[in-house]
Amino acid sequence: MSAIPTTQSAAKKLRRLLSDPSHTVVAPGVYDGISARLALAQNFECLYMTGAGTAMSRLGMADLGLTTFTDMHQNAAMIALLDPSVPVIADADTGYGGPINVAHTVRAYARAGVAGLHIEDQVQEKRCGHLAGKLLVSREVFGNRLRAACKARDDSGSGIVIIARTDARAGKDAEGNGGFEEAVLRLKMATEIGVDALFFEALQDREECERAIAALPKIPVLLNMVPGGKTPIMTNADAKKLGFRIVIWPTAGLEAVVPALENTYRSLKDEDAVYKEGALGPGKLFEVCGLKDLMAFDESVGGKAYSGS
Repeated sequence: MSAIPTTQSAAKKLRRLLSDPSHTVVAPGVYDGISARLALAQNFECLYMTGAGTAMSRLGMADLGLTTFTDMHQNAAMIALLDPSVPVIADADTGYGGPINVAHTVRAYARAGVAGLHIEDQVQEKRCGHLAGKLLVSREVFGNRLRAACKARDDSGSGIVIIARTDARAGKDAEGNGGFEEAVLRLKMATEIGVDALFFEALQDREECERAIAALPKIPVLLNMVPGGKTPIMTNADAKKLGFRIVIWPTAGLEAVVPALENTYRSLKDEDAVYKEGALGPGKLFEVCGLKDLMAFDESVGGKAYSGS
């Protein structure tokens, strides 16, 4: 059985990983208990809780800002608890309100055992970072969000990793400020405020990736790999060569699951059959989600409910 997480253990581990300038953290996107279990079984050193996947799996909705703090916090807490030895970086959108709300979000995520989170500069009526038409808050408002996040981190002593995300490359604020240079300015400001890492969303090509790394302060920079999105897909090894220190793959699991489920349900409807062969059965399915560990724990304390199962 997994140990109960402390508010600092996962964050400390993530900080250790990021303290090595020669190392790049690779985090697959997970969105529910099954996807998290399957990723953990592959021994990834870090997981990423995707906001888009949370919206799709919990609400059945597109990533258009419909998830609330409660939706995101509960999902992040569940995933972090599955194996507290593996850090989880979680999407925290805009922080769900003003500075007080942002601070509450940071403290709540930290208490849940989440190792790191990112706060962005979109307006509250936000959307996926790889969709068009994004609107941003002003630099001042973004700075206030980040100051609140960093103060909550410091005052709580949690050490949770604060990642500043800007959508300025493919978005604009009310004054028309946007583009590559605006994104750089916002992330430089974030570094001065005291964030731990930077998230330059929607880089357009490899050249921009190189420019971003050259222009930004020398703290860890995250690369977001979304097939079909704004940023061209590259290998983790290539991302490392460019200088990125964190690579997330938010939709990797969703890209695999959606076609598989579509095919299965289509077969059930059109052919009145699903499995001709190869079904796992309940036992193996439950083993994915810790059946053996749970039964062993029950037996270790004298339980007999599952003996012979």
